[in-house]
Amino acid sequence: MDHSVLYCGAKNIVVATPGGCGLENMPYQLKREPLTQDEATRLANACSTYVEKLVVWTLLDTGLRVSELATLTKDNLDWQMHRLMVYGKGGPYGTRSKRRIIPLTPRVQPLVEGHLASQDQFGMSSRTIQRLIKVIANRANISRQVSPHVLRHTFSVTALQKGISLSALQRLLGHDRLTTTEIYLNLSPEEAIREFQSKW
Repeated sequence: MDHSVLYCGAKNIVVATPGGCGLENMPYQLKREPLTQDEATRLANACSTYVEKLVVWTLLDTGLRVSELATLTKDNLDWQMHRLMVYGKGGPYGTRSKRRIIPLTPRVQPLVEGHLASQDQFGMSSRTIQRLIKVIANRANISRQVSPHVLRHTFSVTALQKGISLSALQRLLGHDRLTTTEIYLNLSPEEAIREFQSKW
């Protein structure tokens, strides 16, 4: 993603330019736009079972891709350091050969470790995870589309808002290029105004 894309996102509309965004007349509310803090809280609180919390809270707190969550095994877990070792996109030896380390937050650590202590694998397909998230989003009265990638986007924006550096976020997400991570810098106009007012 080049600077014209970031500019377009900040201006609330994505406009096709020769080497720019490549999308025409796309409003700010993209399918992958992150959840607001209120929506993320409602989604997390709407989880009523252990499995629902395992899926939603883990995606919100780790930024894992849905395929990475679905293929988790005991071998991905560092039990002593309480973190995941994930092999994602890219890498010098072909697909899924690039390793990254993701710490487990206090709320997901017992869920992930407890699950993988009793099962060798995560035990859910990507499609099942996607369907489950839609059900929980409906229960939370979130009208727009919510997908695993929306939760990955939500994790990224939340991390930046908490002060995590762009370079650290790049490593957590497993991006090869920093410019790929920069897409998460595009704030909505309302978010930009709130940040300005709180810091000026």
